[in-house]
Amino acid sequence: MSATNPVAPGTPAAGSPLGPVEAVGLLVLRNYLTYKKAWKLYLTGFLEPFFYLLSIGIGVGQLIDTFDFNGEPIPYAEFVAPAMLAASAMNGALMDSTFNVFFKLRHQKLYDQMLATPLRSIDVARGEIAWGQLRGSSYSAAFLVVMALMGLVHSWWALLALPAALLIGFAFSAVCMALTTYLKSWQDFDKITLVQLPLFLFSATFFPITALDPWARWLVEVTPLYRGVVLCRELVTGSVTSASAVSVVYLLVMGVVGLVVVRRRLERLLLQ
Repeated sequence: MSATNPVAPGTPAAGSPLGPVEAVGLLVLRNYLTYKKAWKLYLTGFLEPFFYLLSIGIGVGQLIDTFDFNGEPIPYAEFVAPAMLAASAMNGALMDSTFNVFFKLRHQKLYDQMLATPLRSIDVARGEIAWGQLRGSSYSAAFLVVMALMGLVHSWWALLALPAALLIGFAFSAVCMALTTYLKSWQDFDKITLVQLPLFLFSATFFPITALDPWARWLVEVTPLYRGVVLCRELVTGSVTSASAVSVVYLLVMGVVGLVVVRRRLERLLLQ
C-alpha cells in the first residue's frame, strides 16, 4: 500500500477557494510589495490637502474671524481642516480605485490571471477595495496628526475621525472601482475629474452650505463627500449630531452597493 501524506486539520485542499480574510490579505500584500518602491507617489495624496489647509485654512483664515458650526463659533482653520481630512480619504481611495484598477483590468490583464488561481471575483473586489481604503486612510491618519500638532483638534471625539476616514475610503473605493469597470479608454478619466473637482469644491469644504440657494443646498447634501465632511467635522470639533449617524448609514450603503456592482462587473468581464 502506498503511504499518504498527512494533512493538517483545516488545511484547504489544493485549488480550493481561499477564505475571505486570507484572500484580502494576499491582495493587500501584493499591492504593498508592488508600490513600496514608489512611496514618493503617496506623498501627493497627503501634501495636496495639507497645502490647501495652509493656503486657504490658515491664509484666508487670517481674514475671517470665526464660522458658526452647529451653533458654536470656531476659527476658519478648524472649519476647513476636517473637510481636508475627508477629502484626503476620498482622493487616496479614488486614485487607487480608478487609474490603477483600470491599468490592471484593461492593459495588464492582472485580474484574468488572478481568477486562474483559487481567487474569486469577490476576493479581487474586496482586496482592491481594501487596498484603496487603506491608502486613503493612511493619508487621513497622517493629516490628523498634523492637525493635532497645529492645535486644530480639541475634542476626544476626534479619535473616531480615523474610523470615519476608513468608512469614507471604503465608500469611495467601492464606487470608484465599480465605475472604472465601465471605462473603455484613458480619455474616459476626464469624466472622473469632472465629478471629483466639483465634489471637492462644493461639499462644504471651504464655506457652509447655508451660503447656497436652497435647491443647491439640497443637491450638495446628497453628495458623498459632503456626508464625509459632515462626519469628520462633527467628530473633530466634538459637536456631534444626528447628521453623523445619517452620514455613517449613507457611506455604508454606498460602499456595499459599490462592492456588489464590482463583483458582478468583474464576473461579466472576466468569466464570460
